[in-house]
Amino acid sequence: MLEGMTTLAEIESAAAALSPAEKQELMLFLAMRLRADGAKLPAPRTFTPEEMAAWIEEDEADMQQLRERP
Repeated sequence: MLEGMTTLAEIESAAAALSPAEKQELMLFLAMRLRADGAKLPAPRTFTPEEMAAWIEEDEADMQQLRERP
C-alpha cells in the first residue's frame, strides 16, 4: 500500500484510510522499527500533585455532568 509514496503527507493520508486493526498493526511495526533503529524513549513526564489533583477534580466534575444528563 505504501509503494510509490514519497512524502510524509502521502503516507499519513494512506494511514488515515486504514482500518483500526491495520492502524494498530502499523503502530506496532513502527515501534518495532524505532527500537531496531536504536531510537530512545522520551523521558518520563512528571506531574505535580497539584496538576494531578486538578485533573481528578475535572474528571469528577465531568462524570457528575454525565450522570445528571437525562
